[in-house]
Amino acid sequence: METKQVWKFIIGGDKDSISIPIGSEILEVHEQYGEVCIWALVSPKEEKEERFFEVYGTGHDIVQNPCQPDLNYIGTAHLSNGSLVFHVFERFK
Repeated sequence: METKQVWKFIIGGDKDSISIPIGSEILEVHEQYGEVCIWALVSPKEEKEERFFEVYGTGHDIVQNPCQPDLNYIGTAHLSNGSLVFHVFERFK
């Protein structure tokens, strides 16, 4: 039987790459202690891969390839008591 765990990762800017076990499933995006975080269901023994995340504020321009969608919406985080709203996407390279 395979053991899985939920891990937290902090998104450290507008564009960030995170080393995460292969096959991980993103579960949630949320603010915690003033930072945008994602939680993922991971297999801890799997090798890691780099995954790429981008954060956009409401009303900001998002560049996406219309011929080959390469951006997947993950979730939204509210910071500063909701006065800042950020939308997190995963970029597939």
